[in-house]
Amino acid sequence: MVDVLLGLQWGDEGKGKVVDYLAEKYDVVARFQGGPNAGHTLILNGKKHVLHTIPSGVFRPGVINIIGNGVVIDPITLRREMENLIAAEVDFKDNLYISKKAHLILPSHRFLDAVMEADKGSSKIGSTLRGIGPTYTDKVARRGLRIGDIFAADFETRYNELKAIHLEMASIYPAVEFDFAAEDAKFMESVHYVKQYQFVEGEYFINQLLEQGKTVLAEGAQGSMLDIDFGTYPYVTSSNTISAGVCNGLGVSPSKIGEVIGITKAYCTRVGGGPFPTELLEATGERIRKAGGEFGATTGRPRRCGWIDLPQLKYTIMLSGVTQLVLTKADVLNDFEELYAATSYGYPDGSISEEVPYDMVNTAIQPIYKHYKGWNSSLEGIREFEQFPKELQGYILDLQAYLGVPFTMISIGPERESLIIREKEMV
Repeated sequence: MVDVLLGLQWGDEGKGKVVDYLAEKYDVVARFQGGPNAGHTLILNGKKHVLHTIPSGVFRPGVINIIGNGVVIDPITLRREMENLIAAEVDFKDNLYISKKAHLILPSHRFLDAVMEADKGSSKIGSTLRGIGPTYTDKVARRGLRIGDIFAADFETRYNELKAIHLEMASIYPAVEFDFAAEDAKFMESVHYVKQYQFVEGEYFINQLLEQGKTVLAEGAQGSMLDIDFGTYPYVTSSNTISAGVCNGLGVSPSKIGEVIGITKAYCTRVGGGPFPTELLEATGERIRKAGGEFGATTGRPRRCGWIDLPQLKYTIMLSGVTQLVLTKADVLNDFEELYAATSYGYPDGSISEEVPYDMVNTAIQPIYKHYKGWNSSLEGIREFEQFPKELQGYILDLQAYLGVPFTMISIGPERESLIIREKEMV
């Protein structure tokens, strides 16, 4: 079976750490969508590692890691990531497999991303400028290059032809500074470098592993509210971030999906533009940002912070068929005397609803909050749920009752050891 782990908010929920913890229970960890706009942060032996393309199971010896066909790959970023792992003495070469059908991010994709975002002015969607959107656009337009194409004799010719199309497209926008000579050289050097790794027919490879009885954990990137179909459009990413994306992104059938593990912070964050009903624009939001170190692992941008939004979570739980929940960063709220959780949305006409509206961008929403007493104490050293302060226990159990899905893991710090496990059948 393929179990799925994904973020239920707007990304940055702490997926990397949870995947790293779970990886030892699986034979395979596979990324199924997104690209180097994702940043999965893990703290191992006191050292920080950030993965952008390679699955987070790479630190577990013997675990097979697959970059699926639904991922878009920048060879420059991938090479840098590989070299960082080698420098950290992580032995991964024999356990990393790349699907030949994964699409390539060219330097001209990043250039297109930059000129198009700059042209939006105040209407920017908050792109990471990694070329993700233009790459998925080429994929849908049926003109993209896939990473398996790097072995073709005419690859450079096809590369230059696609680059020429991008330059023509970019010509209608105001110019931005971009060193094509340097970026093209880095790209080709990186392509040559990654050729030494293992490339597979991803859909056959993963299904053969499943037939052998191997267990697979599918690792999502970004968050469910950034899904191209069901997120806060147009402030979304360019791929399907919900569990349905696993089937297309790896080449497995829906019947192969088992557990769906959804991750949420104890509060909520968002990077870039777009609606955020529970955002805190005053001192409390800044307090959460500082306490939680809420700055993007990929971009370094400060994250917008707010209270947890339960209607939003119930929506993404429904979309993905979530069977168990993980709560992260509970320790960030240690020193808060009061906490709040949005339980419904109020509208200008006086109506109240627990449903996420069709157009959250242009719909006036006033969150209706439930108040909780804070626990005002450190959680350091706690290893069992029953050791939590009664206020934190009450907060978690109340969220669980509203959402209708059990919390089976609670994270109270960045290290592997700070993940509190509750057996699903005992919840």
